Amino acid sequence: MNYGTLYIVATPIGNLEDITARAIRVLGEVDIIAAEDTRHSRGLITHFGLKTPMISCHKFNEGKRGAFFIDALLEGKSIALISDAGTPCISDPGHKLVSEAAAAGIEIVPVCGASAVIAAVSVSGFDGSQFAFIGFLPRGKNALNGLIEIISCVETVAFYESPKRIMSTLSVLKEKLPSAQICLCNDISKKFERIYRGTAEEILAEIFENPSAEKGEYTCVVNLKISLTDELHETNSYSLESQLVDIIVKTGCTLKEASQKLHETRKKISKKEIYSAMLNLKELL
Repeated sequence: MNYGTLYIVATPIGNLEDITARAIRVLGEVDIIAAEDTRHSRGLITHFGLKTPMISCHKFNEGKRGAFFIDALLEGKSIALISDAGTPCISDPGHKLVSEAAAAGIEIVPVCGASAVIAAVSVSGFDGSQFAFIGFLPRGKNALNGLIEIISCVETVAFYESPKRIMSTLSVLKEKLPSAQICLCNDISKKFERIYRGTAEEILAEIFENPSAEKGEYTCVVNLKISLTDELHETNSYSLESQLVDIIVKTGCTLKEASQKLHETRKKISKKEIYSAMLNLKELL
């Protein structure tokens, strides 16, 4: 017996023109659309004249409804999984269904498309060859403070934030990483789209003056290398040991990580010199 196929279909994060021709075709050809919110997705389906039946699959019923979808797939029916916006399973429900389908030997096909985090990194101007994505930040100031250590040890970090919490998040970044460069994207591809660039303090000032600041979700990209490079240029006269300590204090990273950051930003200094400074610090500490 031939099993059906589970398609993971990316939908627009705002502008409906961002949907791909393949996504429209797949959504029209499958037997069922598993939607995060059928009411929300009704507008998309209607806009493109599709008649495919939709069944909800969200974080509150994904566990229970998974068996229904798996049975349908095993019977040969094809299903398209969509979220309210963007690519399913990326800070959205769906991964449980995908995991169960994979375990059952069902073919899973990605139908690529829009993703807010990729869009934000692409316009940030930061090196996007390597970055960490940490989804939505956890609630609570203490939890947010804990993530500062992660941000401090990775050159570029991207995360999502709600409009109601963006002020408090930027305030913590202003306190903990005052010189970090930030690209803050609001309401990407939608009515209130706006991109802020600068330090947390500079962006906070702009947001205060924007009456539409609480409209739409935020995607924040934080970069430390630019600010760290500038600071090291100012401390060239200091010993390597002092510069290593300075990096550790400002970023909260380990001595080994500090040496790597120093080498990346001060190419003219040999690894041997930095290693020697590390040994000196270990003896002092």
